[in-house]
Amino acid sequence: MADWHPIMAAVEGPVGVWRMVDPMGREYGRVELRRVAGGELRYKAMSGGEVLGWASTLREACFRLHTAFLAAHGPGGGSVSDWGELTGHARRQG
Repeated sequence: MADWHPIMAAVEGPVGVWRMVDPMGREYGRVELRRVAGGELRYKAMSGGEVLGWASTLREACFRLHTAFLAAHGPGGGSVSDWGELTGHARRQG
């Protein structure tokens, strides 16, 4: 799996637009090639109608989208367990 990269989930079409698709074929994000101020080209990463950011390479934009996709599948915040530190039930040393 070391050779896999989120860019592998990108399906191009129409020209200058890449749809990020999950293993079931559902779109979870989109990358669009845009010309910005000064005539430079940038990749706009979007998910659910929200702009996640701009990137200077397609690889970076796909990575940003895929990271957001993975984060959406886990619980928000930190670990549910506090191991007793917050509740005062931690194991006593000594």
